[in-house]
Amino acid sequence: MTLFSDLKLDPKVLKAIDEAGYTAPTPIQAEAIPHALEGRDVLGIAQTGTGKTASFTLPMITRLGRGRARARMPRSLVLAPTRELAAQVAENFDTYAKYTRLTKALLIGGVAFGEQDKLIDRGVDVLIATPGRLLDHFERGKLLLTGVEVMVVDEADRMLDMGFIPDIERIFNLTPFTRQTFFYSATMAPEIERITNMFLANPARVEIARQATASETIAQELIELPAAKRDAAAKLKREALRKIIQAQGDNLENAVIFCNRKVDVDVLAKSLAKHHFDAAPIHGDLDQSVRTRTLEKFRAGELRLLIASDVAARGLDVPSVSHVFNFDLPSHPEDYVHRIGRTGRAGRSGKAISLMVPADQKYLDAIESLLGKQLPRGTAPELEPPRAAGRAEKAEDSDEKPKRSRRTRKPANDNIDAAVEPVEASAPAPQPQPQPQPQQQQDRPDRKRDRRDNRHDAPVGMGDHVPDFLMREFRTA
Repeated sequence: MTLFSDLKLDPKVLKAIDEAGYTAPTPIQAEAIPHALEGRDVLGIAQTGTGKTASFTLPMITRLGRGRARARMPRSLVLAPTRELAAQVAENFDTYAKYTRLTKALLIGGVAFGEQDKLIDRGVDVLIATPGRLLDHFERGKLLLTGVEVMVVDEADRMLDMGFIPDIERIFNLTPFTRQTFFYSATMAPEIERITNMFLANPARVEIARQATASETIAQELIELPAAKRDAAAKLKREALRKIIQAQGDNLENAVIFCNRKVDVDVLAKSLAKHHFDAAPIHGDLDQSVRTRTLEKFRAGELRLLIASDVAARGLDVPSVSHVFNFDLPSHPEDYVHRIGRTGRAGRSGKAISLMVPADQKYLDAIESLLGKQLPRGTAPELEPPRAAGRAEKAEDSDEKPKRSRRTRKPANDNIDAAVEPVEASAPAPQPQPQPQPQQQQDRPDRKRDRRDNRHDAPVGMGDHVPDFLMREFRTA
């Protein structure tokens, strides 16, 4: 068995690894680190949770041990698609570089530019950033990338999904051609392959598992729910989820629950909290300080249920997540693998339970086609018959305030219909007899009043002044 001590890493790095409790590298680490220490570009293809972060962090620290950083010119660059993933890389760097003098800076959104500028001005060895914030600093003239020796692109397929590929190409062109490049992705879409062919020089290809396969330590289960309309289906899934969580009992230490839309994340979190479950939401629209505080509580065990959008599918590093729930089946089958990869990490066992209604059949077909097997079916809990949820029920379940019903307006003039008497169809219309009328009707021309009286449907709401053209008869005698 290969050990970290066999990989020719810096002794200071080995000391930090030993204190972190690791002795043997994961398969991707064992294969990628030797190529990286030789100075070769590395193309890594592996599912999430296999130790990709350490596979580029450890050789990077070893290489950067010689040399010194200069102001505004970082020596290495790590690009991550989300703030959470960038923060995870920064934590790994702090763990493994604790006995070195290397410095780092984290450039992500939601943090003031001034604090980040101060770090860059001092000079950093490792710059960890999201593409958008990195280009913001560059365009402000606060950053130069001509001194980058090592460049890492992490979760490249997620970059593609989020539309960052043009930014990645631009950043590549701003760095030296002689850089060493680490390129990691869980899947190899045609666009990803085009970029690797353009910017990587004879890379060592390290592929640990078949593309988009789930870990064998994860027990997967699919719960099929009866058909229902959209509003009723959401209520049905919330009820089913609550009963499934209760059925797991003490086996459920903590769980990540994924929704496809941010609004559904908020609604589900409020619903669970209202039913006395320890739950909190996290998605891209929340303030960075709120997201960081929620993640810290979840990592510390102070929060049991984390309701998340896909922004956390690859940026959440909690080794001991016991369960993952797919409240919604993802529209992209690769996201299913990344979601359930939050559990069963580092050899631990985990459980992934997905909910579906008949409308999700196309998503299920795509997932099973990607995995090459059928998801095991579970037993659905006993639920109330699906029916359209009323306004009061929806408000009670989703914590939303019931909307006031619209009031039907009364006609502007109630006397119009009251003044018109029914006329029999067989008898000719009698001439109106002079009777006491309201002052306004006495002032009308007789011709208009006669035509009004001979019509079954008098105009409503026109007041006392009806335009003459509305009363004309266009039929020929």
